[in-house]
Amino acid sequence: MPVAIITGASKGLGRALAEALAGRGWDLVLDARGGRVLTEAARAVAGHGARVEALPGDVTDAGHRAALVAAARGFGGVDLVVHNASALGAEPLTRLAELPLEGLRRALEVNTVAALGLVREALPWLRESATGTVITLSSDAAAEAYGTWGGYGASKAALDQLAAVLAVEEPGLRVWAVDPGDMATDLYAAAVPEDDSPRPAPADVVPAFLRLLDERPASGRYSAPSLLEAR
Repeated sequence: MPVAIITGASKGLGRALAEALAGRGWDLVLDARGGRVLTEAARAVAGHGARVEALPGDVTDAGHRAALVAAARGFGGVDLVVHNASALGAEPLTRLAELPLEGLRRALEVNTVAALGLVREALPWLRESATGTVITLSSDAAAEAYGTWGGYGASKAALDQLAAVLAVEEPGLRVWAVDPGDMATDLYAAAVPEDDSPRPAPADVVPAFLRLLDERPASGRYSAPSLLEAR
């Protein structure tokens, strides 16, 4: 069975993607900071017939990242790494003039540095896999200048560049930076609590990720809404 590591998997898109992959026969190593919620998510994912190991922890911790990869190796290897864990830097979001620098550092550590750290930890086994794949979660804020989204957008722009360079340096892998588009998630609610406009559920976005895994296009940056429209 193929094996995936998914960070930020206790809820939202991470959990929805985990359930979809479990239904397709993937074994999964799941990460999140909240142990109780992660355990509940892992139980639901395992109900789809997958082997699941849930490891609560902080992706900015090198020891935790090593444990995630070790757990995947226990299942047979690492075929897919999905870095879905994200930090906003401030909740709610704020203008750069008021953005705490510690918040910016946290966003960069979680969204960018931890992503590279996890990929580096998993890289020997990704290279051995016939379908070694890295998916990083991007954002339109990485490419557009939206007021109050500067810190978060900067961390995602840096992540996009890391993904692009990784694809050049590791041509045997597929490396996709995916902008999932607007979703109804706790992260968005924390970012902009006054915005109660309807948004797609994370499960509605998952088919875009499954399409990438099925069709395996070239490494690059993709938009989930565009992938869904082209189906």
